[in-house]
Amino acid sequence: MKTRKGMLAAGVAFTLFLLAVDQFTKYLASRFLAGTSGLILIPGVFEFYYLENRGAAFGILNNRQLVFVFIALLISAFAVYVYVRLPFEKSYHPLRFVCSLITAGAIGNMIDRLARGYVIDFLYFSLIDFPVFNIADDYVCIGAGLAVLFLFTIYRSEEFLFLKVRK
Repeated sequence: MKTRKGMLAAGVAFTLFLLAVDQFTKYLASRFLAGTSGLILIPGVFEFYYLENRGAAFGILNNRQLVFVFIALLISAFAVYVYVRLPFEKSYHPLRFVCSLITAGAIGNMIDRLARGYVIDFLYFSLIDFPVFNIADDYVCIGAGLAVLFLFTIYRSEEFLFLKVRK
């Protein structure tokens, strides 16, 4: 990308692509897994299992959709703010990727909560009995994990002065 506008357009396009993947996989889960006992991919390890999640992980804050919508809006707004403020340098591309992941994940689950009143989860690691999750959850967790990794390995604190509010 040679221009700031091009960089922003690429970020929007990538985020929309990620969001489309999330929503499409949830559509497939609701179409082919709802009302079934699931689909075992690796016996005793991993399966597709349809779940309508009205809370957060482990069912906490059940039926508190507005709380989650508000949190998703805050997370998305912060990720977009960071993305827009990132310096126009190649070294910040990893953070652009992280911002897109987190934004797509937060918006993906927010769409479910607003449209359905619940989030469609369908990925289940039975080996460790991990809570059922979805692609948007992956985006947020991977994005947050990469952000922490990058902050401790690639970037120094002075490289984030661009985030300070200008007076």
